[in-house]
Amino acid sequence: MKLIKQLIAVATVAFATSAFAAPAPSAEAPDALVKRISSEVLETAKSDKDIQAGNQKKVMDLVETKILPYVDFQRMTSLAAGRYWREATPDQQKQLAAEFRTLLIFTYSGALSQVKDQTVDFKPMRSSPGDTEVEVRSQVNQARGEPIQLNYRVAKTDAGWKIYDINVLGAWLVEAYKGTFASEISKGGIDGLIKTLSEKNKKLASKPLKTAGK
Repeated sequence: MKLIKQLIAVATVAFATSAFAAPAPSAEAPDALVKRISSEVLETAKSDKDIQAGNQKKVMDLVETKILPYVDFQRMTSLAAGRYWREATPDQQKQLAAEFRTLLIFTYSGALSQVKDQTVDFKPMRSSPGDTEVEVRSQVNQARGEPIQLNYRVAKTDAGWKIYDINVLGAWLVEAYKGTFASEISKGGIDGLIKTLSEKNKKLASKPLKTAGK
Protein backbone atom coordinates (compact mmCIF):
# COMPACT_ATOMS: atom_id res chain seq x y z
CA MET A 1 0.00 0.00 0.00
CA LYS A 2 2.99 2.34 0.50
CA LEU A 3 3.58 2.53 -3.27
CA ILE A 4 -0.09 3.32 -3.88
CA LYS A 5 -0.02 6.16 -1.34
CA GLN A 6 3.10 7.58 -2.98
CA LEU A 7 1.47 7.44 -6.44
CA ILE A 8 -1.60 9.34 -5.27
CA ALA A 9 0.44 11.84 -3.24
CA VAL A 10 2.56 12.82 -6.23
CA ALA A 11 -0.46 12.99 -8.52
CA THR A 12 -2.32 15.27 -6.11
CA VAL A 13 0.68 17.55 -5.75
CA ALA A 14 0.76 17.85 -9.52
CA PHE A 15 -2.91 18.82 -9.66
CA ALA A 16 -2.28 21.50 -7.08
CA THR A 17 0.96 23.01 -8.36
CA SER A 18 0.63 23.55 -12.09
CA ALA A 19 1.08 27.17 -13.17
CA PHE A 20 -1.08 26.78 -16.28
CA ALA A 21 -4.64 28.01 -16.64
CA ALA A 22 -7.13 27.63 -19.46
CA PRO A 23 -10.83 28.28 -20.08
CA ALA A 24 -13.24 25.38 -20.04
CA PRO A 25 -14.77 25.23 -23.52
CA SER A 26 -17.27 22.51 -24.39
CA ALA A 27 -14.66 20.71 -26.51
CA GLU A 28 -11.76 21.14 -24.07
CA ALA A 29 -8.69 19.12 -25.02
CA PRO A 30 -7.50 16.52 -22.49
CA ASP A 31 -4.17 18.22 -21.81
CA ALA A 32 -5.92 21.58 -21.35
CA LEU A 33 -8.32 19.90 -18.92
CA VAL A 34 -5.53 18.58 -16.67
CA LYS A 35 -3.77 21.97 -16.73
CA ARG A 36 -6.98 23.82 -15.85
CA ILE A 37 -7.79 21.52 -12.93
CA SER A 38 -4.28 22.06 -11.60
CA SER A 39 -4.58 25.83 -11.76
CA GLU A 40 -7.99 25.91 -10.06
CA VAL A 41 -6.89 23.65 -7.21
CA LEU A 42 -3.73 25.68 -6.60
CA GLU A 43 -5.59 28.99 -6.58
CA THR A 44 -8.17 27.72 -4.09
CA ALA A 45 -5.62 26.02 -1.82
CA LYS A 46 -3.46 29.15 -1.64
CA SER A 47 -6.32 31.57 -0.97
CA ASP A 48 -8.14 29.53 1.69
CA LYS A 49 -6.56 29.83 5.14
CA ASP A 50 -8.59 26.90 6.45
CA ILE A 51 -7.12 24.62 3.80
CA GLN A 52 -3.62 25.84 4.57
CA ALA A 53 -4.28 25.03 8.24
CA GLY A 54 -5.34 21.47 7.37
CA ASN A 55 -9.11 21.82 7.81
CA GLN A 56 -10.29 18.33 6.81
CA LYS A 57 -13.73 19.31 5.54
CA LYS A 58 -12.41 22.18 3.44
CA VAL A 59 -9.65 20.09 1.86
CA MET A 60 -12.01 17.20 1.13
CA ASP A 61 -14.57 19.60 -0.37
CA LEU A 62 -11.83 20.93 -2.65
CA VAL A 63 -10.97 17.42 -3.80
CA GLU A 64 -14.66 16.59 -4.31
CA THR A 65 -15.45 19.67 -6.38
CA LYS A 66 -12.23 20.32 -8.31
CA ILE A 67 -10.63 16.91 -8.92
CA LEU A 68 -13.08 14.03 -8.61
CA PRO A 69 -15.61 15.20 -11.26
CA TYR A 70 -12.86 14.56 -13.81
CA VAL A 71 -12.02 11.03 -12.66
CA ASP A 72 -13.83 8.00 -14.10
CA PHE A 73 -14.20 5.92 -10.93
CA GLN A 74 -16.40 3.30 -12.57
CA ARG A 75 -13.72 2.47 -15.12
CA MET A 76 -10.87 2.79 -12.63
CA THR A 77 -12.61 0.38 -10.23
CA SER A 78 -13.45 -2.12 -12.96
CA LEU A 79 -9.85 -2.15 -14.18
CA ALA A 80 -8.50 -2.59 -10.64
CA ALA A 81 -10.93 -5.45 -9.98
CA GLY A 82 -10.07 -7.12 -13.30
CA ARG A 83 -12.05 -10.27 -14.16
CA TYR A 84 -13.74 -10.17 -10.75
CA TRP A 85 -15.65 -7.06 -11.82
CA ARG A 86 -17.62 -9.09 -14.37
CA GLU A 87 -18.47 -11.64 -11.69
CA ALA A 88 -19.86 -9.01 -9.31
CA THR A 89 -23.55 -8.14 -9.21
CA PRO A 90 -24.62 -4.61 -10.19
CA ASP A 91 -25.15 -3.82 -6.50
CA GLN A 92 -21.67 -5.10 -5.60
CA GLN A 93 -20.16 -3.07 -8.42
CA LYS A 94 -21.92 0.03 -7.12
CA GLN A 95 -20.76 -0.55 -3.53
CA LEU A 96 -17.19 -1.33 -4.58
CA ALA A 97 -16.90 1.79 -6.74
CA ALA A 98 -18.33 3.93 -3.92
CA GLU A 99 -15.89 2.58 -1.31
CA PHE A 100 -12.94 2.89 -3.70
CA ARG A 101 -13.94 6.48 -4.45
CA THR A 102 -14.12 7.29 -0.73
CA LEU A 103 -10.70 5.73 -0.15
CA LEU A 104 -9.16 7.87 -2.88
CA ILE A 105 -10.85 11.00 -1.49
CA PHE A 106 -9.14 10.47 1.86
CA THR A 107 -5.79 9.76 0.24
CA TYR A 108 -6.03 12.70 -2.18
CA SER A 109 -6.97 15.00 0.70
CA GLY A 110 -4.08 13.87 2.87
CA ALA A 111 -1.65 14.50 0.03
CA LEU A 112 -3.16 17.89 -0.86
CA SER A 113 -2.70 19.15 2.70
CA GLN A 114 1.05 18.66 2.27
CA VAL A 115 1.49 20.57 -1.01
CA LYS A 116 4.38 23.05 -0.76
CA ASP A 117 6.56 24.57 -3.48
CA GLN A 118 6.49 21.92 -6.21
CA THR A 119 5.93 22.95 -9.84
CA VAL A 120 4.76 20.94 -12.85
CA ASP A 121 5.77 21.01 -16.51
CA PHE A 122 3.52 19.46 -19.14
CA LYS A 123 5.00 17.80 -22.23
CA PRO A 124 3.54 18.01 -25.75
CA MET A 125 0.70 15.54 -26.12
CA ARG A 126 0.95 12.86 -28.78
CA SER A 127 -2.46 12.36 -30.35
CA SER A 128 -4.32 12.13 -33.64
CA PRO A 129 -7.71 13.52 -34.66
CA GLY A 130 -10.44 11.16 -33.57
CA ASP A 131 -8.49 9.62 -30.67
CA THR A 132 -10.77 8.68 -27.77
CA GLU A 133 -7.96 7.74 -25.38
CA VAL A 134 -4.73 9.67 -24.87
CA GLU A 135 -1.87 9.99 -22.41
CA VAL A 136 -1.10 13.39 -20.90
CA ARG A 137 2.54 13.51 -19.82
CA SER A 138 4.12 15.78 -17.23
CA GLN A 139 6.84 15.98 -14.61
CA VAL A 140 6.79 17.30 -11.04
CA ASN A 141 9.76 19.52 -10.20
CA GLN A 142 10.98 19.52 -6.61
CA ALA A 143 13.28 21.89 -4.75
CA ARG A 144 15.41 18.87 -3.91
CA GLY A 145 15.81 15.71 -5.95
CA GLU A 146 15.16 14.73 -9.54
CA PRO A 147 11.90 15.55 -11.38
CA ILE A 148 9.17 12.92 -11.00
CA GLN A 149 7.51 11.49 -14.11
CA LEU A 150 3.71 11.81 -13.90
CA ASN A 151 1.40 10.72 -16.73
CA TYR A 152 -2.38 10.46 -17.00
CA ARG A 153 -4.51 8.10 -19.08
CA VAL A 154 -7.55 10.07 -20.21
CA ALA A 155 -10.59 8.78 -22.12
CA LYS A 156 -13.36 10.62 -23.93
CA THR A 157 -16.82 10.02 -22.44
CA ASP A 158 -20.29 11.46 -23.01
CA ALA A 159 -19.50 13.85 -20.14
CA GLY A 160 -16.16 14.94 -21.59
CA TRP A 161 -12.59 13.76 -21.02
CA LYS A 162 -11.98 11.85 -17.78
CA ILE A 163 -8.87 10.49 -16.11
CA TYR A 164 -8.92 6.75 -15.43
CA ASP A 165 -5.32 5.95 -14.51
CA ILE A 166 -2.17 7.69 -13.29
CA ASN A 167 1.47 6.72 -13.81
CA VAL A 168 4.18 7.81 -11.37
CA LEU A 169 7.78 6.85 -12.16
CA GLY A 170 6.62 4.09 -14.49
CA ALA A 171 4.04 2.55 -12.12
CA TRP A 172 0.33 2.74 -12.99
CA LEU A 173 -2.09 3.30 -10.09
CA VAL A 174 -4.69 0.80 -11.33
CA GLU A 175 -2.07 -1.92 -11.67
CA ALA A 176 -0.86 -1.23 -8.13
CA TYR A 177 -4.38 -1.64 -6.75
CA LYS A 178 -5.09 -4.75 -8.85
CA GLY A 179 -2.89 -6.95 -6.68
CA THR A 180 -4.44 -5.66 -3.45
CA PHE A 181 -7.98 -6.18 -4.78
CA ALA A 182 -7.21 -9.72 -6.01
CA SER A 183 -5.71 -10.67 -2.65
CA GLU A 184 -8.76 -9.48 -0.70
CA ILE A 185 -11.20 -11.10 -3.14
CA SER A 186 -9.37 -14.44 -2.88
CA LYS A 187 -9.89 -14.34 0.89
CA GLY A 188 -13.47 -13.12 1.13
CA GLY A 189 -14.92 -12.57 -2.34
CA ILE A 190 -16.23 -9.25 -3.63
CA ASP A 191 -18.13 -8.68 -0.38
CA GLY A 192 -14.91 -9.24 1.53
CA LEU A 193 -13.14 -6.56 -0.51
CA ILE A 194 -16.03 -4.14 -0.02
CA LYS A 195 -15.93 -4.78 3.75
CA THR A 196 -12.16 -4.26 3.87
CA LEU A 197 -12.39 -0.94 2.01
CA SER A 198 -15.31 0.17 4.19
CA GLU A 199 -13.38 -0.56 7.40
CA LYS A 200 -10.33 1.23 6.01
CA ASN A 201 -12.43 4.30 5.20
CA LYS A 202 -13.92 4.38 8.71
CA LYS A 203 -10.43 4.36 10.21
CA LEU A 204 -9.27 7.13 7.88
CA ALA A 205 -12.32 9.23 8.78
CA SER A 206 -11.29 9.14 12.43
CA LYS A 207 -7.71 10.31 11.79
CA PRO A 208 -6.39 13.87 11.48
CA LEU A 209 -6.12 14.87 7.81
CA LYS A 210 -2.32 14.94 7.68
CA THR A 211 -2.13 11.33 8.80
CA ALA A 212 -5.12 10.05 6.83
CA GLY A 213 -2.96 8.75 4.01
CA LYS A 214 -0.64 6.82 6.33
